[in-house]
Amino acid sequence: MDIRNQIIMSQVMLPHQANVAGNVHGGEIMKFMDTAAGAVAMRYAKANCVTARVDELEFHLPIFVGALVTCTASIIYVGRTSMEVFVNVEAEDLESNSGPQKALSANFTMVCMGKNGRPQNVPEYTPQTEDELRLYEEAKKRKEACRK
Repeated sequence: MDIRNQIIMSQVMLPHQANVAGNVHGGEIMKFMDTAAGAVAMRYAKANCVTARVDELEFHLPIFVGALVTCTASIIYVGRTSMEVFVNVEAEDLESNSGPQKALSANFTMVCMGKNGRPQNVPEYTPQTEDELRLYEEAKKRKEACRK
């Protein structure tokens, strides 16, 4: 994958990000995902990008204070002024040998914005690997289904 098409961000979850039982608030994870999606979109487009849409978020496991949370954000589809970014989240208990586990994932639609506050064109995207092509085709089908 081209380096400008993916970004990986990690952070340890802190007490101020959680409830009294130590569960990290879902909104904290969503914000982290949005930050990763925005960073990869801005790197790709070389311009400001804003979130236009987020698909369903389903948490597969709780995330606790002290866990290392890693967001991997990848450009998977590019339209004229928007990009679809797949964000995968893994959580790792640093005090065990269990390794990272998939916590959730979602697709973000990011729109490239010009300095005039209007959407602006983004560079074309050409999938390079079989996996990238599969993700691209899936995203293309979702976009076409939304237009109907």
